[in-house]
Amino acid sequence: MAWPIAEVARMSGVTARTLRHYDDIDLLSPAWVGANGHRYYEERQLLRLQQVLVLRALGLGLPEIGRILAAQVDELEALRGHCRRLLAERDRLDVLAGTVARTIAELEQSRKDGTDMISISRPENLFEGIRSAHCMKALHGFPELVGTVERHTAAMSTAEREADERERTAQMIRLAELLAVGLPADADEVQAEIDAQYRTLARIRAATAEEYCAIGRTCVEDEHWRAAYEGIAPGLAAYQRAAIEAYAATRLR
Repeated sequence: MAWPIAEVARMSGVTARTLRHYDDIDLLSPAWVGANGHRYYEERQLLRLQQVLVLRALGLGLPEIGRILAAQVDELEALRGHCRRLLAERDRLDVLAGTVARTIAELEQSRKDGTDMISISRPENLFEGIRSAHCMKALHGFPELVGTVERHTAAMSTAEREADERERTAQMIRLAELLAVGLPADADEVQAEIDAQYRTLARIRAATAEEYCAIGRTCVEDEHWRAAYEGIAPGLAAYQRAAIEAYAATRLR
């Protein structure tokens, strides 16, 4: 049985334009093309499309997906691997949802109490479900930095990751305290905290000014990082970005 491209687009939620693009880059070719130029897909192509969509959902780019599909031999084993990745991602999102729920509860309580800042009762849990390597994927255009951090994170033990999360949480809390007293992002005390953060990153790889500014933007633009910062104090994500930009302009250029 074969399905025309319009029907495949309807079933999969992928536009016909995207399917044609997948064909153009040799990621997913139709089973055959009719005399009228219409593309038709059979079960084998639909299975491959499913794998493409699963890997896209896991955050992989099209070139990497192409390499993975080209290297796989056993489709059944490949699907088992995709299923394991999806289950791991589900578990990570469940933990992240719990972290955000606790943050919401703390925000609501702080507003009831009339306090300006959130009391973090479990700072070591602030990064549960959030991994540096995951968030680094938001740094488009800096593959060398992203690759180095991902390899470093993958090599860490559970205890090392937890210690890293606690240290980063403590850094964020110290920065929030400076925000709360009204210090500008380029104040000496703030810049000293940013320097400590930079030196932590430099133990993995020293970032250029452009790379470090991109990390600052990620604090605001990436939903995972923004939730973590705002979970400590409203406005902290933008404050971190401004402080990093000031640091890069004076220390890294």
